[in-house]
Amino acid sequence: MIAGNQRQPPSSMSSMECRVTFQHRLFEMSLTTATTTAPKRKLRPARKQVAPDEIDKSESVQAGKEYNIWYNKWAGGDKEDALANKTLSQSRCIITRDAGYTRADATGNKYCCLFFARGCCPYGHECNYLHRLPLPNHTVPDNSRDCFGREKHGDYRDDMGGVGSFNRVNRTLYIGKIAESPDKNQAQETLLRHFGEWGKIVKWNILYQRGVAFVTYESEHNASFAKEAMANQSMDGDEILNVRWATEDPNPGEIIAEQKRIEEVGQKAISGMLDENLVEAAQTIRALEDGDEQDFYPIEASKPESEEAEEEEEEDSRPIKKSKSSAGTANGIFDADALDNLKFYADLAKKQAEEERERVKERKVPSKPAITSLLGGYGSGDESD
Repeated sequence: MIAGNQRQPPSSMSSMECRVTFQHRLFEMSLTTATTTAPKRKLRPARKQVAPDEIDKSESVQAGKEYNIWYNKWAGGDKEDALANKTLSQSRCIITRDAGYTRADATGNKYCCLFFARGCCPYGHECNYLHRLPLPNHTVPDNSRDCFGREKHGDYRDDMGGVGSFNRVNRTLYIGKIAESPDKNQAQETLLRHFGEWGKIVKWNILYQRGVAFVTYESEHNASFAKEAMANQSMDGDEILNVRWATEDPNPGEIIAEQKRIEEVGQKAISGMLDENLVEAAQTIRALEDGDEQDFYPIEASKPESEEAEEEEEEDSRPIKKSKSSAGTANGIFDADALDNLKFYADLAKKQAEEERERVKERKVPSKPAITSLLGGYGSGDESD
């Protein structure tokens, strides 16, 4: 047997070097596949927040005898503070844990689930409403309804609760019954941490030693969602929050800024809905009415710069002729052009009058001799005499 029949590695590369080179190539291939094919993100179904019989729906004893459908409570007989008798909510929504897709994502329903915002929806992904926060560009089919599909009213309730009003775009919430904190920075961090979960906050204000705060969201839908999600909830303390719609800010500067913001939002919404061809047609009609049609449809093509320069030189080289009429009547009532026109029409009228006289002379017939007497003028010039 010849030992040379067995396959030997090349003398220039050992077995250890071959193994290292092979592992390096595998690592490069793995990097290439990782960069070219990104992993697909899997959608998560919405979580069932509570069991069907987990929430206690028994109502407390009501002192009133008449039920007010406007305030959704019993009226009359309650002499104590209604806010002090509130009970802590039995459930709370946690967006990072409960949000996901539902049947509404497939059917095209644009309204959010009210029970999901309160943290007590037992249906999960089988719900017919959205289980997520309203997006910044979230629009509802009917502007007279809130993000949950509830009808708004013409005016707010006396206690600034309920759905709200369709006559005002309200993005600010009133938060009462806040537990006092000796550290102002800690109170601010707690407020933004709990209420910032429901959307972007653009402005906030805390009235210390009064247990009151105001929070303004970027969108009205986020404010409506936060109002339902934080009603009768607590933050880091043992308080029971009173969340209501805030009244209009009486500051004139804030009123003007809000009006400008509403106008800008309206212009963006209208411009996004309009067709580009329709906008161009409207601009063209307006230009025609104003006499600026040359800006949209030029009458003649622009000439090269060389030709324009030659024409300007020719115009400059031409001698300037001044008419006698313009020189003599520079300070008169009529200018030179008006006098030239008057002279032209006067000559034309004079010429037409002379032509008319010549035409009349050519058509004139010689008149007969007049009879001077009965006898002397009787046939004296006739050959028959």
